[in-house]
Amino acid sequence: MIPFTDEELEPAVNNVIAKVRPSIQMDGGDVKLIAIKDGNVYVQLQGACVGCASSGTTLKYGIERQMQTLIHPEIKVINVPVGFEDKLEQLA
Repeated sequence: MIPFTDEELEPAVNNVIAKVRPSIQMDGGDVKLIAIKDGNVYVQLQGACVGCASSGTTLKYGIERQMQTLIHPEIKVINVPVGFEDKLEQLA
């Protein structure tokens, strides 16, 4: 169990996103924080990341691994497809 509230996680999550964002943007993509719920971090890959075959790798081995290393090993990062911003319960 993650020993932080979702509100306490937000600054750390934003710091990790800011750290990985330049690498993602170099390939024409971007990442946007949608929400943090129960230790799950919901992000939306944007730009060139949408439909890219490597987007799953970017999500798990780029963003999620950094968050697990720098914040807590149990954090999960979930991609939110366009149109699902209000349907996060369907993605967890």
